[in-house]
Amino acid sequence: MAVRHKCREMVSLVAKEQAFHRPGVIDASRHVLLSMNDIAFAGTGGLVAPADEHVSEIISFARTWDRNSPLLVHCWMGVSRSPAAALVAALAVEPDQDDGALVQRLRAASPYATPNTRIVEIGDRLLSRQGKLVAAVKAIGRGKDTDGDVPFVFSPVPEGVTDDG
Repeated sequence: MAVRHKCREMVSLVAKEQAFHRPGVIDASRHVLLSMNDIAFAGTGGLVAPADEHVSEIISFARTWDRNSPLLVHCWMGVSRSPAAALVAALAVEPDQDDGALVQRLRAASPYATPNTRIVEIGDRLLSRQGKLVAAVKAIGRGKDTDGDVPFVFSPVPEGVTDDG
């Protein structure tokens, strides 16, 4: 995906023990690695739940993204953590868009996406969405079942809208 779409920046949301290879086209300085498990509740055994610090880092990194090339958001399965992070990143860079329309674009891009509710809830709060992102994600419901490895392309802005308006 990084090579095919000419990505130069990447956010990875993977469990601490999950190893993967950062694509050579992504400079280490433009790669954020967030160690977390795909869970919705803190205190789940020895697992690491998504936390404010993780989501804050997604928001901060997205806001430094120059948008000259796509931002690759990566998790192990491509179903829960990365779709949630993509929604948060999209609202971080384009805060004036409608949460419902944004989430509908996600569903159109990936019928399998079931955004991690904890990342969505934290992002909604940190971005002052007043529950709109949470409600929009609940409205689309659970995505179709898959065994994972379901990459998709998702724009942070509605079709026909450019960065300059």
